[in-house]
Amino acid sequence: MQKTVCELFAGVGGFRCGLNNIKTAEDYNKKEKWDTVWFSQWEPAEKSTQYAHDCYVYRFGTRLDNNGEDTTNYNIEDVDKTALPDFNLLVGGFPCQDYSVASSLATSKGLEGKKGILWWSIREILEVKKPPFVLLENVDRLLKSPAKQRGRDFGVILACFRDEGYTVEWRVINAAEYGYQQRRRRTFIFAYKNTTNYADSILKSIGYTDTSKEECMESIILNEGFFAKAFPVNKVEAAKMKIKELPSEVGEVSDTFQCAFENTGIMKDGIIYTMKTVPNYSGEQITLGDVMEIGEVDEQYFIPEEKLYYTDPSVTHSDETEQRLPKEDRQTWQYLKGAKKLLRTSSTGHEYVFSEGAISMIDQEDKPARTMLTSEGGFSRTTHIVKDKMTGRIRLLTASETERIQGFPTDHTKYCLIKGETVEMPLRKRRFMMGNALVVNLIQQMEEELSRIFEQED
Repeated sequence: MQKTVCELFAGVGGFRCGLNNIKTAEDYNKKEKWDTVWFSQWEPAEKSTQYAHDCYVYRFGTRLDNNGEDTTNYNIEDVDKTALPDFNLLVGGFPCQDYSVASSLATSKGLEGKKGILWWSIREILEVKKPPFVLLENVDRLLKSPAKQRGRDFGVILACFRDEGYTVEWRVINAAEYGYQQRRRRTFIFAYKNTTNYADSILKSIGYTDTSKEECMESIILNEGFFAKAFPVNKVEAAKMKIKELPSEVGEVSDTFQCAFENTGIMKDGIIYTMKTVPNYSGEQITLGDVMEIGEVDEQYFIPEEKLYYTDPSVTHSDETEQRLPKEDRQTWQYLKGAKKLLRTSSTGHEYVFSEGAISMIDQEDKPARTMLTSEGGFSRTTHIVKDKMTGRIRLLTASETERIQGFPTDHTKYCLIKGETVEMPLRKRRFMMGNALVVNLIQQMEEELSRIFEQED
């Protein structure tokens, strides 16, 4: 089977870099193992520029549809799906802002949210193009969304796949738990048509029968499935398989379905099998320190002393229940990352004490980086602060460091191609792109199993 790919919600090309093992600047010029026949990247919040798309085009060029038109920077909802070139693997990190770790689950809108509805564009492509294989990525919270009907959104997604004749595996993977340089938990979804050789071969390998379904599905989850092969796991002690049937209609799933999805599972013929697993990994660990600059760093990244501390550096908490600190004190990293208590008033006029705990001021170099968000580099508790290796001074991450934390080649996002002209991407946008991206190393690790699967197909 030809290794042809359609990359949706492509960002700056994380799936493409992963599938083609692009790790250094020299790798951009090598012949790609997986042929991306079309991609789509459109950011509705960008009014005058499309930096992610233009960075992708700078690195990889564009792709025309079957009508000879370049629709790669259109809203995917407006794209004529029948005009897309044929492909055998659909990939994408479909929009996750509505259930992102950056906001609370209770207030997220899930599939009813502004960007959650883009799932239906994926379903339309499944209906029209019928790709034999699909690999998608989303936040781990997808499995629990929305708060008032836990598991509904993921149930809708599974029902859509079922109706189009797919079996679906999923796994929540923390990149750091398999040795990589970031503590980032994401849900990965691998779906394959029930008519593929792979679907037939995996059932034969586990001796699947109507009377052994539960045991066979457990074997796929723990040993024989796509994710089990790429990222080995162990069954959590005393963990039991949960089994649940999807309602026959997607509308009924949306109205009534709930499910306590575990971090690992499979859906076959409308039956959900899910189980809690833990990583089985004992190899080396890449740390934040491993991807940090060892040479001279531009002065713009260093934090002025007056912005670091408002009092003695040993102070890690503030109590403002009696009186607020001066504004200049509150606009320091020490205050922002420290524990605090302050009075707040609810919308009903009730006064209460808001509390939050302290987090480390300086990120530890001997551990993987914390999850990087789109706010990276801004004045935020989640922004990484490091001690410069050459000078010992305190600074923010460089753009190249954020790229390496996500497994991209150094300076992957430095340039864009805008109206035929090469321009540099602004620093804040480079950080934003990395906060939105996936850990490329995980796709690189999946690629070996994907290649093996494709070699089995006619």
